[in-house]
Amino acid sequence: MRAVRLAASGELAMTEIDQPTPGDGELLVKVDACGLCGTDRHIVDGEYPSAAPVTLGHEFGGEVVRADGASSIAVGARVTVDPNITCGVCEQCRAGRVSFCPDLTALGVQRDGGLAEYVAVPEQQAYELPPEVPATHAAFCEPLACCLRGLDLAGIEPGGSVAVLGGGVIGQLMVQLARLAGATTVVLSTRQRARRELAERLGATATIDPTANDPIAAIEGPAGLAPGGVDVVLECAGVAETFRQSLAMTRRGGTVVVFGVAPQAALVEVSPFEIFARELRIQGSYLNPLTHGRAAAMVASGVLELDALVSKELSLAEVPATLSVPPGQGDVKYLVRPAS
Repeated sequence: MRAVRLAASGELAMTEIDQPTPGDGELLVKVDACGLCGTDRHIVDGEYPSAAPVTLGHEFGGEVVRADGASSIAVGARVTVDPNITCGVCEQCRAGRVSFCPDLTALGVQRDGGLAEYVAVPEQQAYELPPEVPATHAAFCEPLACCLRGLDLAGIEPGGSVAVLGGGVIGQLMVQLARLAGATTVVLSTRQRARRELAERLGATATIDPTANDPIAAIEGPAGLAPGGVDVVLECAGVAETFRQSLAMTRRGGTVVVFGVAPQAALVEVSPFEIFARELRIQGSYLNPLTHGRAAAMVASGVLELDALVSKELSLAEVPATLSVPPGQGDVKYLVRPAS
């Protein structure tokens, strides 16, 4: 079968490998769609730890084509897959902090993932979707699950104010989730006009071009969109500058959720006095602990606009070149269809 394999840092290619044979308690899934993620670029560039050689792809879903006799999921079922596999018995897992399991392995990172025609997955990682859900929507469950974790930690209240920094797929999902959580002011800051226009269609009450306006003054200044600062900033870009902006545009007593994946070596200077005097809460959000089922249910409900986020559908052969360069101007989400 065809698969997109990372041989070593910077060495990504589509190649032919054997179709996987599922073990006990595993399903063989024919992949319908797999999303490309910024983390995939970090993995290829050696900025995020992985276990090469490995097949990439951690945002995927498909059809079950093989299951053992004890499986509760039937052949032919449509599933979305939580890529993060934990031991379930360590102190962290028993406390519900499964993202910190010392034995955590992830499909598409340390174990072969969904940028392939077929993938073997532990049954407990699979969540069924109704047959009427479009095949491409299954690939949104993993990023949505991560977003739900961030929203759980953000503490957005009805009538609150939220700034979203970064207009990629995560930022666009966060805009929709913040509005569903009851925020009445949702501002998205991103350089790309097409992404700003999309966010406004999806529910942002305002958008900012940070290359034309100071986003800090535009939000928390006396004549800004939220004078004194917003209740919550969702930093979804993963760069030092937006992290600095996040601290400056949050109101006293507000919350910054660090969601974007920055390179491991990135460093930012902060003022401990400012954090102290303004009682800022800086909250990291890592992976999707126990939220994938909720994400699958949300996708199945149709409450989110997902089709508008798909900028391009790709074949497996197009993936290496696509991941070697930044996304196209205004593009949001690339989905890979292995059967194409």
